[in-house]
Amino acid sequence: MPNSTIKIGIIREGKVPPDSRVPLTPEQCAEAQVELPVRVVVEPSPIRCFKDEEFTKHGIHLQNDLSDCDILLGVKEVPIEKLIPGKTYLFFSHTIKKQPYNRALLQAVLEKKIRLIDYEVLTNDNGERLIAFGFYAGIVGAHNGMWTWAQRTGDFQLPRLYQSHDYAEVLEVYEKLKLPALRIVLTGGGRVSTGAAKNLKDMGIQQVTPEEYLTKTFDHAVFTQLQAADYVQHKAGKAFEKAHFYAHGDEYKSTFERFWCCTDIFMNGIFYDKKAPMFFTQEDMQRPDFKIRVIADITCDIMPQSSVPSTIRATKIADPVYGFNPETGQEISAYQPNGVDMMTIDNLPSELPRDASAFFGRQLLERILPELLKGRQSPAICRGMIAENGQLTEEFAYLQDYVEMSV
Repeated sequence: MPNSTIKIGIIREGKVPPDSRVPLTPEQCAEAQVELPVRVVVEPSPIRCFKDEEFTKHGIHLQNDLSDCDILLGVKEVPIEKLIPGKTYLFFSHTIKKQPYNRALLQAVLEKKIRLIDYEVLTNDNGERLIAFGFYAGIVGAHNGMWTWAQRTGDFQLPRLYQSHDYAEVLEVYEKLKLPALRIVLTGGGRVSTGAAKNLKDMGIQQVTPEEYLTKTFDHAVFTQLQAADYVQHKAGKAFEKAHFYAHGDEYKSTFERFWCCTDIFMNGIFYDKKAPMFFTQEDMQRPDFKIRVIADITCDIMPQSSVPSTIRATKIADPVYGFNPETGQEISAYQPNGVDMMTIDNLPSELPRDASAFFGRQLLERILPELLKGRQSPAICRGMIAENGQLTEEFAYLQDYVEMSV
């Protein structure tokens, strides 16, 4: 292999429960080797959504020992015992918020002098993320919200996405779907909400403006997509300014009440900012005019750091829904008359692993790998680098007290 060629290894996902997604599909691995000065090898795995044979059919070699690779690509956190010292790793480390359950992982990264680049903090010059699974989280989250309503009411039937080969298979189901006159509110305007809106439209659900949603009646399923200006206002009556709201969220109050009284399903695509008001309180959920019976909290921020008071825990793909009793604030069995059903899966893209992997891999191939080959000459790579040579980088020096704590 020429010295100018970088060897990239795709690691076997080792986190429990296992994740079947991949950072690059077999086709994308082959494309990378044609378009870039790289060679890609893959660690064999029995749990990937793409089988080992699919990689070898595209000319990608399998390799059990990845210690000769320059760069190692994964998706979820790498088990500490699997980390190879001195290597460059890219994966979602879930450490930048000082998550206690991954403190030992970051400590090991520093001890092993690993160069850790986290997908979550790879951004462009404007601070916008370059790569994410959020679009598919939205697609799956919206589908699961509708599935939850179907389970609650029996109004229609939908398959689980994780039991489908891919999204194309599900689209065939949507073509025959007949929905009742449901009313759905979706919040947010980012990747997550864009994916959710696509899914609802794929089901044949009509999108209407917030004003139409509040003032008109419909004999078919509709949804509206809300931005911040639609559900908050300044406490002193000042005109809404987006930049001011994000900087001074504590000066605003929720106006979501006008939506909760005429909504069946609430789909949340807004990540929580502790300065901003909650959409509603537990006491609001006890009111007779609170009509929402299903909440798909796609962003899944957990109370008390949540904009949805009934998001008290994350659920799993195998058991996606719990009930919430607004009177007691406690979890109850799902689909009860006195409860609100909560869909709070925290790894939604894993339900459509082939589609989500292809979507993610395209971003990796076009936006990240060319930058990665520039090394420290790439501002994007520097912004996304958490650790190098046994030290936290300047951008992430705030994690020093986190790593110095005992596990």
